[in-house]
This record gives sequence, C-alpha cells and structure tokens, in this order.
Amino acid sequence: MGKITKRLVDASELRAKDYVIWDDELPGFGLRVFVSGKRSYVIQYRSGGRSRRYTIGLHGVWTPETARQEAKILFGRIAQGDDPAEERQLNHRAITIKELCALYVADLEAGLILGKGGRPKKPGTIVTDMGRIRRHIVPLIGRRKVKDLTKADVNRVLKDIMAGKTAVVAKTKKLRGKAIVRGGVGTATRTIGLLGGILTYAIEAGIIDTNPAHGIRKPKDNVRDRRLTESEYRLLGQIIRDAKEEGRYAVVAEITRVIALTGCRRGEIINLARTEADIGASCLRLDDTKEGKSVRPVGLPAVEALEARLDATTGTYLFPGQGEDNAFGCFPTHWKKLIENTPLEDVTPHVLRHSFASIANDLGFTEVTIAALLGHAKGSVTGKYIHTLDTALIMAADTVSGYIQGLLDGVEFKQTAYALDRDSRKAALARFLQEAAGNDDTPVSDDRLAA
Repeated sequence: MGKITKRLVDASELRAKDYVIWDDELPGFGLRVFVSGKRSYVIQYRSGGRSRRYTIGLHGVWTPETARQEAKILFGRIAQGDDPAEERQLNHRAITIKELCALYVADLEAGLILGKGGRPKKPGTIVTDMGRIRRHIVPLIGRRKVKDLTKADVNRVLKDIMAGKTAVVAKTKKLRGKAIVRGGVGTATRTIGLLGGILTYAIEAGIIDTNPAHGIRKPKDNVRDRRLTESEYRLLGQIIRDAKEEGRYAVVAEITRVIALTGCRRGEIINLARTEADIGASCLRLDDTKEGKSVRPVGLPAVEALEARLDATTGTYLFPGQGEDNAFGCFPTHWKKLIENTPLEDVTPHVLRHSFASIANDLGFTEVTIAALLGHAKGSVTGKYIHTLDTALIMAADTVSGYIQGLLDGVEFKQTAYALDRDSRKAALARFLQEAAGNDDTPVSDDRLAA
C-alpha cells in the first residue's frame, strides 16, 4: 500500500466493514478505517506467544508523523518485554465511573459519540447529557470502579433518582438565577438510558465485557400519556385568542397555535426559518431536527397561519426575537405565563404534539401516516427520499389540522373516526369539509373531494 501519509489517510475509502491499511516502511504500524468514518493509528505485535493490537489514537488528534514516532517507541518497549495492550487494559479496568464519564464527555464534545441515525449528538442533547452525568450519575456512583459495577448498583441508581436523592437547587446557564433539580420517574428513566450508553462506550473501549444496565426494568414515564380533551382544546383556543387580543403574549400564542396544528416539536417551530416553510407544497422542509433533515406535510389551517407570518416578518425566522436576526427566545417563560392559573397548567408543548398524534389516531389514520405527519423515525423514508409530498399525506394533514382548528375555534364535532365502508367514509369527509369551511350547507362535489 505504501507509506502512511496524510494524503493516504484522506484518500482512504469507507467500506462495509472496518479494515486496516498497513505501512510498508514500518512493519506492524497501520491505519484502521472504521465504518463510521473515524480513523485511528494502531500497531500489531506479538507478546507471550499471541498477536496483540494496540490503538495509538485517533487521526486528527494524532498525525501520521507523530503516530509513526509513537509506534517506534512502543516497538522499542515491546522488544524489552513490555506489553502495552495488557498495560492499557489493566489501567482501564481500574478506572472509576467518574473517570469513564470524563472520557465519554471528551469524545461527546469532539463529536465522536453518535446518536440517532448515526449522527453526532446535538449541542442541546450534549448539555442535557452532561447535566445528568454531573447531577445524578457522578454523585451516586462516581467513585465506583467500572469493572465492579453490577446490575443491582444500576437498579439502586434508578430508585435513588426516582426518590429524589439527587434533588438539588443548582445554578444553570440557560436560566437566570437557580433551578430545582428534582429527579423523578422521567429523569430516572432517561438517566439510566444515558448510563447504559456510557457503559456500552466502555465495552467498545475494552474496559468491561458486559453492560450491567442492560435488562434494567425502567418505569414508564406518564408524561407522554397526557393528551388534550376536546374541552381542553376549546379552552386553549380561548387562551390563544385572549393573548392575541391583549398583545402581551401574542407571539407565544401564535407559536402555540402552529404547534397544535402541525404536531411539530416546539424547537422546530420556534426556530422555523422562512426558507423552511414551503407554502406551495404545503409542507415544512426542516434542515435540522431530531431525525436530521425532515419533510413535514402540514394542513391548510397551518399553511394559512405560516403564510400570515411570512407576510408579517422580513428576517430569517418566522417568529423573530430580540436582536438583529434571532429566533424568539422567551418561549418557556411566556408559555408558563400563558397557561398559569388555568386548568391547563400541567400541559407542556410536547402534550400538543402527543395530542396531535392522538387526534390523528382517533380519525382513523395509520401509524405509518401519523409517523410521516410527525416526522418520527418510522416515517423517515418519507422525509429522506421524496420532494413532492403524496396527496394522501396532504389530505391527512388537512384533516387532522382542520379538526384541531375546529376544536380551538369551539366547534362541536360528533364524529371523530371514519367508518369502514366507502359511502360512509365519503359522507363523513364531506361533512368534515363543510364544517371546516364554515358549516355552509353547500354539497361537496366529487371533484372537490378529489382535490
């Protein structure tokens, strides 16, 4: 293959499996190319009658020249009877959970820890992970040796977080003043999930052989079961109208309405750029979501709301904040003000997303269709491969969005699901379109239905 140089490293191609390029000038020195795209420098040698491989480090941290010099030093030690791989293994097996977390965080910040879809974790996710490590994992088991950690230890961490043992009043960078870290079921479940990922990282690093977090029974987080009832939708609609009339929380009210009509995550709407709203195709073409790039069909009520924002704004964002060209930044605080002292005080923006999915289910749409409307990973094929949305998805978005708009406007719907026979379905759709158009008595033609 030749001498390992920067040009050779940059030209090395990705394959279906990891492979090693060996250097012709220094036998035993090589470059390992991973499927993920990472590259690391390694040496291969024999010790105690068996072949051993030792990783010098990642390309980028090490250059071909510095890695070559380190390889020569290591080969010199090996000639004197040392075994670098065995020494590293013994050293790794002795590290604590706190030290393991430090290694994990370093790779996390370097973009080497991959999340959904094989992509590096997002900055917001990194901040959340570091908070859970600092506030829950390290205080509870930071001094424990990684090799000594058991399933019982992990289960005890879960119960301690649920019981509030790690509750604390702490300063945060995002909020002014102090925030109360309470723990609870949701935090415990997510923290154990993160701990499991950190221990998987330890397996990949050769520190441990099995993951003690696997198989831990985690409690169900009841937050995701919350959905709005029809009466709560009508109350939310009144709150939105009152806020827009008063003008104090008008932007938050409009963001809330768009979230309710689209089922999007709050960050996807708060940070929505003008270029991402494709009004003509009745969709959002989001550049950066939890699942990466995503094409999201939106119904006519949402299209009209977004079109109004396009006409009312001139900057990058449809919901601008303070400053030259920033997205709206006061949503959490204003959201609490919007719903305080109302029966909706326990509602979060994510409840609106869950409620959108529940309404779609009530209306008879399939799980695959709902996944495409919400941009779930199950519907990622839609977002990845199509440029013009299927008419059926647009019609589904119209139906769900129109139904929710009716609830927000105080309309009483008697039928919330399609019948199975075609004539009943057609009649139900005709009634729905009439109600969405303003309860006029004009019959809906077949041509209008097809459109």
